[in-house]
Order: sequence, then C-alpha cells, then structure tokens
Amino acid sequence: MCYYHTLMEERLQKILAKMGIASRRGAEEIILEGRVTINGKTATLGMKADMSKDHIKLDGKLLTKPEPKIYLMLNKPRGVITTLSETEERPTIRNFLKKIKYRAFPVGRLDYDSEGLLFLTNDGDFAHAVLHPSKKIPKTYHVKIKGFLEDDKIERLKKGVKLQDGLTLPSVVKKLRKSEENSWIEITIYEGRKRQVRRMLERVGHSVLKLKRVRINGIELGNLAPGEIRYLTPMEVNKIKKEIS
Repeated sequence: MCYYHTLMEERLQKILAKMGIASRRGAEEIILEGRVTINGKTATLGMKADMSKDHIKLDGKLLTKPEPKIYLMLNKPRGVITTLSETEERPTIRNFLKKIKYRAFPVGRLDYDSEGLLFLTNDGDFAHAVLHPSKKIPKTYHVKIKGFLEDDKIERLKKGVKLQDGLTLPSVVKKLRKSEENSWIEITIYEGRKRQVRRMLERVGHSVLKLKRVRINGIELGNLAPGEIRYLTPMEVNKIKKEIS
C-alpha cells in the first residue's frame, strides 16, 4: 500500500457517517453486526478504508457518492418508535419520511412514551455534534410529573443526581404550572443518557406522566404539529455546526 493511499484512508465508522448511513455511534453498531464488507471481507471495528479505491458494501450493496446533506426536524408523537427499521408491531418514525427524497437517520432517540423535537440528517458530523457528551449541547424538556417538585429537590437536580450509570451533569429546572395532583416543569440537560430525564425525576421521587422535548441548542420545536416534519433553516443548521470541531 502506498503512502498516499494511507493518507486517504479513514476509519470505517467515519466513512459510513459521511455517507449518511448513520451517526458514528450507529455506524459502529452496524459494523459490529457484520453488515459491512471491504473488498469482499467482513469489516471489523477500527478498520480503515479509502472511498476512492476500496469497495465498501453495506448489506451487499456498494456504497457510492454521498447524497446531498439534509437536516430535518420531526415532532415525534407519543407511541412511535425512534427507528427506521420496518416493524409490524408498533409505528415508527419511518412512516413520516415517505415524502423525503434522501435517506436520513434520527439524531439520538426519544423513547416510545416521549414526544417532541427529533432531528434527522444524513450528516454524521452534525449528529456527532448533537450527541457527543463533550459538546454539552443543551436539550430542554417540558415534563408533567406526579405531585409537586419541592425546592430542595430542584436543587438536587440542578447540582446533579446519582444514577446507576453515574452522577449527572448539573441541569436547569423551572416550575411551569400545577393542577390539583400534578405539575409541569421545564428541565434542561447537557448530556443524553438513555431515559435520563425520567430516571432523574424518579430518583428524586416523582414519576413522569408526560415528557416532551421542546428545544435543542436554542432551536425550538415551536408550533410544529405531532407527526409533522420540516427542513431546518440555514441559521438553525449553523447553530449546531458551530459546535463541530
């Protein structure tokens, strides 16, 4: 292998992200599943390749020139799975992408019972900026909880609470409104662990009744209806891209 060819090589998960297949984290999972080959050999995590010379296939299909980059916002309804895989059991976000010409993957997840703002893109670097813990991108949720959040519990959430997978980063918490038995709060977190907001609130003694993500890094869900999708504006894309380094 010549020196120039070595310079042109990139890690396989980065190539898949650039191709719009998945985020880097998602690309790693695809490689581990044995779905990718390089020049006829099953790829492994950590392998490098050169798109200009190597034959890289996903599920037997040759990967070619990347599609144009697209950036979307979906208001994911409650009761929908954040996946593009086909399933007959429950509806998925795939149902809302039928009119989108190019392939796009979800940036992170909202669980089945959660709703609200979800980005989709085929730009792996954009997804990396949103998801990587080092970027500390703020994600804001409106949450209906059982009972009322007392000031001492708000302080615990603000300082960080200890979960099974470690201490959370400090968060921003505001009271919104309350009814006879329940209340609404706004919480902003700076990481993206699985079911993090639900687990944080359960840790301080409050079960979550409804959870809706309304903002990511200053980009608002606004009045987008459940199930509705739109393209991000150039200004919104730049709000995320400035975090890429």
